[in-house]
Amino acid sequence: MTSDAPVLYDVSNSVATITLNRPKALNSLTTEARVELLDALRRAASDESARVVVLTGEGRGFCVGQDLREHAEQLASGGSGSTLSTVAEHYNPIAREIARMPKPVVARLNGVTAGAGLSIAMLADFRVAVESATFTTAFAGIGLSCDTGASWSLQRLVGPAHARELLFDATPIKADRALELGLVNTVVADDQLDATVDALVARLAAGPTAAYAAMREALMFASTHSLDESLDFEEPRMMATGATEDHSRAVTSFLAKEKPTFEGR
Repeated sequence: MTSDAPVLYDVSNSVATITLNRPKALNSLTTEARVELLDALRRAASDESARVVVLTGEGRGFCVGQDLREHAEQLASGGSGSTLSTVAEHYNPIAREIARMPKPVVARLNGVTAGAGLSIAMLADFRVAVESATFTTAFAGIGLSCDTGASWSLQRLVGPAHARELLFDATPIKADRALELGLVNTVVADDQLDATVDALVARLAAGPTAAYAAMREALMFASTHSLDESLDFEEPRMMATGATEDHSRAVTSFLAKEKPTFEGR
């Protein structure tokens, strides 16, 4: 991809970084950007050189969701039905790719995060935000319901009452309030974002990737199933990870009082 592409993909030190690259539009998602984001997520999922995925935005925003200029043009020419088919064509597949990613996902929230941009961030395993960031579901402000999994993820992060509050009232909240609600994991000074995220992803990239993938699957399953069903779901994943080289070496290292080395298999 060229540097002016709406989505950039890079792998370094086992970390795949997917960057939304429309800074002048606060990384709003045009049709082209949505297609390229989905492609990048699928690439990251199958990229054997990547053990962690970072989602971030270029400039002063993470992502403000749908590009409303393009959306307005499409409404004027094609009607709301054809325009909103993008939920099935783009936003739902994007949400599923993040949720089913077989490796940890970190959202590096470098600024304003809104609408589907917030929905995307909420599907990550970790959300690290700068102090200057703001957050809003935004959907009610333009007379829409929610998408990209917001109805599922938001109430699991902040609880049903706060989820309704944040969805019905589209007023932006600041990073400290987002941290208090549990919407983000960590808030750091703006000039500490890179160092904080780099340290986090370095730990994750050096960790047991196969175990992380199994944990992600188990957590997703357990969120909508009973304890008994979840126990049954956990069992084969424990068996599978118990048969990995990572597990065998880690046990040997533990007994030798040495730090284990994981290779993701």
